[in-house]
Amino acid sequence: MTQMLETPQGRRIAWQGRKGRGPGVVFLGGFRSDMTGTKALWLQEWADRTGQAFLRFDYSGHGASSGTFEEGSIGDWFADAATVLTALTEGPQVLVGSSMGGWIGLLLARAMPERVAGLVTIAAAPDFTEQGYWAGFSAEQREALLRDGRVETPSDYGDEPYVITRRLIEDGRDHLVMDRPLPLPFPVRMLQGTADEDVPVDWALRLLDHATGEDIRLLLVKGADHRFSTPDCLQLIGQSVEEVLRAAAR
Repeated sequence: MTQMLETPQGRRIAWQGRKGRGPGVVFLGGFRSDMTGTKALWLQEWADRTGQAFLRFDYSGHGASSGTFEEGSIGDWFADAATVLTALTEGPQVLVGSSMGGWIGLLLARAMPERVAGLVTIAAAPDFTEQGYWAGFSAEQREALLRDGRVETPSDYGDEPYVITRRLIEDGRDHLVMDRPLPLPFPVRMLQGTADEDVPVDWALRLLDHATGEDIRLLLVKGADHRFSTPDCLQLIGQSVEEVLRAAAR
């Protein structure tokens, strides 16, 4: 059953969870995704089957939460996730971050490492507003963004284009993780498809090289795309979460 949590900023965050064995697992969705996506639901079924505590939620402007997508920013969604982690879980959690959720997970790890037992990323997209959108914009798109405060970009996942706002880009610069030390003092498993057209393999390699920690591994899956939602890919996600849980228990 979906429940609502009000954040200190007055946003209402939709969430679903189950009590169970700890440490709990928290799913962090991607850009314009929500907690009813394939990976979130697969992990819910996995948690029901294994008895693991599990929580999934929608950032503001996503899914059933309050607000509109265009009003949001990385800082807002990071604050939403931090509130969820603080208010709805106890003790260190294993974070599972998909695409933008990987960036949010890294921000949580930097801000509150005592609440992170481990991290699993799926096509992690740290700093994508800068190294993806801004770096890829033409001079005309940059000019339009600065002049109009927004620019539309095509979406591969629906008929409607993505609206990228000036606030999203500028706020993203305040939350970069690849431009400063990134200690990850817990088990980390990163999953990346080689056929991902949204997050290049190079990003995963750079993150692996940039982050510091004693137990960080990257698994490349030949032919997997950004969705990373085939039955084999979903099994790999489950195996990675279980591996992190075992490592965290040592």
